[in-house]
Parts: sequence; structure tokens; C-alpha cells
Amino acid sequence: VQLVESGGGLVQAGGSLRLSCAASRFVFDDYAIGWFRQAPGKERDFVAAISRSSVSTLYADSVKGRFTISRDNAKNAVYLQMNSLKPEDTAVYYCAASTDSSPTSLEERYIYWGQGTQVTISS
Repeated sequence: VQLVESGGGLVQAGGSLRLSCAASRFVFDDYAIGWFRQAPGKERDFVAAISRSSVSTLYADSVKGRFTISRDNAKNAVYLQMNSLKPEDTAVYYCAASTDSSPTSLEERYIYWGQGTQVTISS
């Protein structure tokens, strides 16, 4: 099983980034996918999640209205469109896969994790 994040970088506050998570070596459609982030010196936090068939999504309050999660099962990929970025969004962003049918914010429900991609927002 492999999850590889990409799309991170350095942008100014108010800007946008689109993160991608490419999956391989497992049946992608069987998994809900989530995004988490970890800022320096802090615990890893839930950001967003999407169900297997994109019917349901879930967002942390801190990103609701600014971030959008989507997936393309034909491409085994999940995306996180991040708009109106703030310095407090600076973190390493991870995608993860869960066998739950519905999106979940519970980290312990995710069994596969990527290595992360750095997102830095300058003020």
C-alpha cells in the first residue's frame, strides 16, 4: 500500500494550494480518505475526509468554507483544494486511508498513511 502526497509549498497568506494524494497497491474505492496536518510542536489534527464514492465529506471547523476535498477513483487520487490560506495553516499535510464507509475525523480509524507534504504560509 502506498500513499504519496504532493503539491505542498510556500505561498503568501490569502493564496491557494492544491494538494494531491496518489494511491497505489490497494483497491482505492474500498477506502475513505482523509487529510490530516501537523504543525511544529503540535499534535496531528484532522483536516478533511471523503467517503469511498464522494457522497459524503467532513471538514474541521478551522478549514470549513476554505478547503475542499475531492477524489477521482479512476485515477486513484484525492485532492485538497486550499483557498484563503492563513499562516496557521502551516503544517505537514498527510493523507490517510480508512476502511470506514463514511468519512471520519478519528485518526485511529486510518490504517495507511503517506509521508506528508510541507505547506508553509507566509504572512
